[in-house]
Amino acid sequence: MKWVKNMTHRVRRTMPLLPISIVMQLTELTARQIRYYEEHELISPARSEGNKRMFSLNDVDTLLEIKDFLDQGINIAGIKKIYALRSQPTIEKTAPQTITDAELRRILRDEMLNSKSFDRGGIRQGDLSRFFK
Repeated sequence: MKWVKNMTHRVRRTMPLLPISIVMQLTELTARQIRYYEEHELISPARSEGNKRMFSLNDVDTLLEIKDFLDQGINIAGIKKIYALRSQPTIEKTAPQTITDAELRRILRDEMLNSKSFDRGGIRQGDLSRFFK
């Protein structure tokens, strides 16, 4: 039941409810600044039937975060990079795989035999014999 409540909360935060005049008061940004961030695709407010911008609570949070980044000296290009990195899926770290010495020798032998340098004489068969018993 808790996940339903969280889902409802997330949906409410994404609903476009606020006109630009209210967002300006909440964020202390000008309409021009807000439109500029929209032009740079940092926010994407919904449009009403009359084509007026309508902002969600998430949009307001994003604008406040942009404002904080700018106060920290990060430019628009840097902010775009931050958001691009955030939107990339995270790569799960896997536990290091352990292999036996025999498996390691087999992998190395296969890679060396398939290597172009082996064909050109860069590595002699005798040089590798001590690894492959």
